[in-house]
Amino acid sequence: MPVTPVQIADACVEAAKAGASVAHIHVRDPDTGAGSRDPALFKEVVDRVRASGTDIVLNLTCGLGAFLLPDPEDESRALPDSDVIPVAERVRHLELCLPEIASLDITTGNQVEGKLEFVYLNTTRTLRAMAKRFQELGVKPELEVFSAGDILFGNSMIADGLINGVPLFQMVLGVLWGAPATTETMIYQRSLIPANAQWAAFGIARDEMPMVAQSALLGGNVRVGLEDNLYLSRGVFATNGQLVERARTIIEYLGMSVATPAEARDIMELRTPR
Repeated sequence: MPVTPVQIADACVEAAKAGASVAHIHVRDPDTGAGSRDPALFKEVVDRVRASGTDIVLNLTCGLGAFLLPDPEDESRALPDSDVIPVAERVRHLELCLPEIASLDITTGNQVEGKLEFVYLNTTRTLRAMAKRFQELGVKPELEVFSAGDILFGNSMIADGLINGVPLFQMVLGVLWGAPATTETMIYQRSLIPANAQWAAFGIARDEMPMVAQSALLGGNVRVGLEDNLYLSRGVFATNGQLVERARTIIEYLGMSVATPAEARDIMELRTPR
């Protein structure tokens, strides 16, 4: 797993060489390996990728700062490890880096990571305020949806003028207590997405590659990477580049091709990189 800014930037370059059009970027504390939202770490990764001369669309996560850990003994109280922050702090790294895309997880729900159970907390007020700030910065929101109702909320933000140009939805499938990674789920959720929108879908863990094929067959875009799945096969760890290569092979075997970064910018109506 890439941890330092150097390693993460190198992984972005590796993915680009393997054929990826977009790199979705998280950062980690170099000392502990834990996930981080430090704007300086994002800036270092982005600067390194840009300095490499690699042409790839940069998509920064904006999903951190919504981690609520209720006290099991009194759920009206949050445990000290909770991390729920104001909108201004959640978008600070976007202001510093000005990526072409950033993820906007338009959902609230129960989630589980290993033995840790928590609430991923995004009120509609917060999400609307974040979408407005994205708009002001000229950053395209990738509307990450975990259930059908999330898509309906995304449609509401589009109707309210908070999303410019071609909307971009990303279906997250297979997360515990979220939408299952099935063909039926993808078909139904696709039916809720506006006709003029671009959409993608991904499955986690062993569902990653089956959902690559399913999304491509249904007219969607695809996502793979170590955020969603660590393995090429049982017991064999992957790199981001290897997962991109496998997804590209699946797409090409289906008689399709992967968009170049320039083509992806046209398809998603992205602004010129800064």
